[in-house]
Amino acid sequence: MLVILHLFSLFLLVALGFYVFVANPRMRAHQTFAAFISFLALWTVKDLIFWNFPDTGFHPGWWAAASFIIALLMQFALVNFAWVFPENSRTPKRRAAMLFSPAIVLIPAVIFGFLLKRIDYSNGALSIDFSPLAYLYVAYVYMVFGFGCYLLFNKYLIYRSTQTGQQLGAILWAVLLTGLLKTLANIVLPFFGNYELLPFSAIFVLPGVLIYTYAISNFKLFSLQTALDQFRLFPVAYKIALSIAAVAIVSFVIFQIPIVYWAFQDGMNFEAWRKYLVFSVISALVPNLLLVLIVIRIFSRPLQRITLASIQVTSGNYGTEVDLRKTNDEIGLLAESFNEMSRKMAFDIDQLKTLNEQLIRTEKLAAIGTLSAGVAHEVNNPLASISSLIQMMQSRELDFDTREKLKLISEQISRITRVTKDLMDFGRSRPSARSRISINKIVNASLRLAKFDSSFKKLKIVKILDEGIPDVVVDSDQFQQLFLNLFLNARDAVSADGVLTIKTYSGGGEIFIEVSDDGSGIPKADLKKIFDPFFTTKRTGEGTGLGLAVCYGIIAAHDGRIEVRSNNSHGSTFLVAVPCDAKKGGK
Repeated sequence: MLVILHLFSLFLLVALGFYVFVANPRMRAHQTFAAFISFLALWTVKDLIFWNFPDTGFHPGWWAAASFIIALLMQFALVNFAWVFPENSRTPKRRAAMLFSPAIVLIPAVIFGFLLKRIDYSNGALSIDFSPLAYLYVAYVYMVFGFGCYLLFNKYLIYRSTQTGQQLGAILWAVLLTGLLKTLANIVLPFFGNYELLPFSAIFVLPGVLIYTYAISNFKLFSLQTALDQFRLFPVAYKIALSIAAVAIVSFVIFQIPIVYWAFQDGMNFEAWRKYLVFSVISALVPNLLLVLIVIRIFSRPLQRITLASIQVTSGNYGTEVDLRKTNDEIGLLAESFNEMSRKMAFDIDQLKTLNEQLIRTEKLAAIGTLSAGVAHEVNNPLASISSLIQMMQSRELDFDTREKLKLISEQISRITRVTKDLMDFGRSRPSARSRISINKIVNASLRLAKFDSSFKKLKIVKILDEGIPDVVVDSDQFQQLFLNLFLNARDAVSADGVLTIKTYSGGGEIFIEVSDDGSGIPKADLKKIFDPFFTTKRTGEGTGLGLAVCYGIIAAHDGRIEVRSNNSHGSTFLVAVPCDAKKGGK
C-alpha cells in the first residue's frame, strides 16, 4: 500500500511540475516552482526506495543525508520563488550569496556524516541519534524557510487587493501547510521517538503542493475553462511528453514483462542475464523507432514545410502558404501565422505597386502640367497671328483652289488651338472654388452640356441616380469638366445606337459615380496607361490624349480616386469615388 501511495505522489508531483513549467517556461516563477517540485520528487523517490525496498542496500545514513540536503535545497527554491514572483524579476545575486553561503560548509558536513552520531534501521524500526551540528543545520533550514515566508507575506501586503494578492495569500497558506506537516512528520514526532509518520512525509506535502499549483496557475487548475483552453492550444511539449510516456508504458507491458519472465524463469544465472540483455536491446528498437516517427511527424516534417515556404517567400513568391493540417499546438499556430503574414505581405506589395504607379503618374502629370502651360502660351501667340492673316486673305477675291487650301490651313490651326487649350487647362493652376453640392446635380448639368453634341443625342442614356446620397464638397466646374470628358469619351467608343449608363451610390464614407458604355472596350494592355498624358486609343486627329489625364488630376486634387475596367470587350466602366467629408479648399 505504501509503495502505491509513493508512486501516486511521485507521478502527481511530476505532472504538476511539468504542467506549470510548460505553461510558461521562460517565466522565472515557473522555473523556480519546477525546481521546488523537482526536489520534492527526489524526496519522494528517496522515501520510496528506502521504505519499500529495505533490502536494496540503501544505507539509512545515506537516506538521512539525502533528506537533509534535499530539505535545504527546497528552501533555497522557495526563497528564489519569493524573490521573483510575481514581478518575474531576477534573483538578487549578492543577497542570495549571503543567505546561501552557510550551505558551503553544512552540505559537506552532511555528506561526511557529521550530523549523525548513530542511525539504525532493522526489523522495520528506525532509530537516530543526532549530533549538535544537526540541530544547527535544522535551525538554518527553518531560518531560510522563515525568510521565504517573510518575503511572500510582504508581497502579499503590497498586492493584497488584487488577484496577485490572492495568489500570494494562497501560496503562503500552501507553504505553511506543507511546512507544518513536514515538521510534524520529520521533526516533532521523531524527536519524541515516534517514526510512524516518517514514511508518509512525502505524501503529506501533496495538499500544500496542490494549493501552490492552483494559485500559481491563476486559480485555473482543474477548472473547465482550463481544460477547454488546453484542448484549444495543446503545446508540443505536452504531445511529446504524452507520446514518450505512452510508448514507454506500452513497450514495458508488451515487451519488457514477457522478456523478464521468459529470461529468468529458470533462475538468475549468466545465461538468463544474457538472454534478457540481448532481447531487451532488440525490443527497445521498436519503441525508439516509433518515437522517431512521432518526432518527425510532430516536428521535422511541419518545420521542413514551413522552411521551404519561407525560402519561396524570400525568393519573391509572396503569398506562398504552408500546406499543413491544422493543429492546436505551437507549430500549427506558427504555420497559420506564417500563411497570414505571407498573404498580407502579398497584398501589401500589390498595394505598394499600385501606389507607386499612381505616384509615377502624378509626378508625370505635374511635370507635363508645368511644361504644357508654357508651351501652349508660346504656340498660341504665333497661331493667333497666322489665323488673322488667313482671315484677311479669305476676305479677298480668291480662286476656288486657293480658298480650299486656306480653309484646310484654318482647320489645322483650329486643331492646334484645341490642343493648346487642352494643354493650358491641364497645366493651369487656379484656385479651387469648392462648395457643398449634390453630385447628381453636377451629373445632370454635364449631361445637358453633352447633349448639345449631335452625336451624343443619338445615345440611349440610362440614369440610376441615388437621391439619398449625401452632398459633397467639390469644385462643381472641375467635376462638370470631369464628367463631360467621360461622357464624350463614351460617345466616341460606342456605335450610333449605343447605351451610356450613369449610376451614383454611396458606401464606406464615399460617393461613387459609375460611367459605363457598351462600346468596344479597352484592351487589357492599355488599362494601366489610360490616364497617362497624350495616350489615346483614338485615331490620329480625333483626340489629344489629355482628357483622362485632366480627369485624373481633378479627382486626385479632391482626395478621390478614379478607376477603369473593361467589360469583357463589351464596353468600359469608369468608377469615380469621392470622400463624403472632402475638405474645403484646394490642396
